Amino acid sequence: MSIPAAELTIVGHYDKPAGYGTRRPAGSPSWLLMWTQAGAGLVAQGGASYEVGTGDMVVLGSGVAQHYRVAPGAGWWRFWWVHFQPRASWAVWLGPYARGDGYHFVPRVPEALHERIDQALGRALRDARWVPPAAPAPGRDMPTPAVVVAGPARELVLGAVEEALVLATASARPEGARQSGEGDERVRRVLALIAAEPGAPHSVASLARAVALSPSRLAHLFAAETGQSPMQAVRLARVRHAASLLEVTDMDVGQVAAASGFVSPFHFSRAFKREYGLPPRDYRARLRAES
Repeated sequence: MSIPAAELTIVGHYDKPAGYGTRRPAGSPSWLLMWTQAGAGLVAQGGASYEVGTGDMVVLGSGVAQHYRVAPGAGWWRFWWVHFQPRASWAVWLGPYARGDGYHFVPRVPEALHERIDQALGRALRDARWVPPAAPAPGRDMPTPAVVVAGPARELVLGAVEEALVLATASARPEGARQSGEGDERVRRVLALIAAEPGAPHSVASLARAVALSPSRLAHLFAAETGQSPMQAVRLARVRHAASLLEVTDMDVGQVAAASGFVSPFHFSRAFKREYGLPPRDYRARLRAES
């Protein structure tokens, strides 16, 4: 398939034997997500290159030379792929996995999530053909390896891609994060509690009680697992939640701040600008100007 136009969304699934490869010296005008189901690939962009295997996700930014192929010594590579333009709120999810030159590597997604990510991307491929019920649906008798998405189906596809992306980035561990076998399950439980209710009145003490630890012990385990403190994780989750509200609702900044757990609009604006580089009102204005 030729390089897609920047405004298009294209979703597909490949199961390629040894010898397959794609090279784009000028990169792609779109972003590219690849989720490996089996086998192994070698994915390079700019100065970053990684071998990817089962449970690894790669997201490549636009405009940088790309080369990906079945990894040397591997018999095949089975993977989902999506060309897309990212929603602005995705930047915070991908940030911890940046490797330079627009390369984001999300390694070792827990096996318990593999099926759900596969289902989300399978739904993206099905939704790529969706049309409103009043219009005749296109034929679907024969599966196809790739579908160009247009119209309202594009939003359905991006929703499914977002689900896969959030599942992977929220569950994998960025390279360099320290690991502690003793704390794995309890730290994961705390992360799940924060993600489920980012606007709740969380504190280190309340999170520690939820997993039967002392606040000091939780803080130690959490830092060892994630490289950040529990309250840093809470603030980041709240900012991400706020970005989504700014993107999809007409709530004013004060309402978004309260719904996201911030004590004041001023505190919210300062935290939001630190993560996204501009105040909440400007962030929303930019989104609407681009739509």
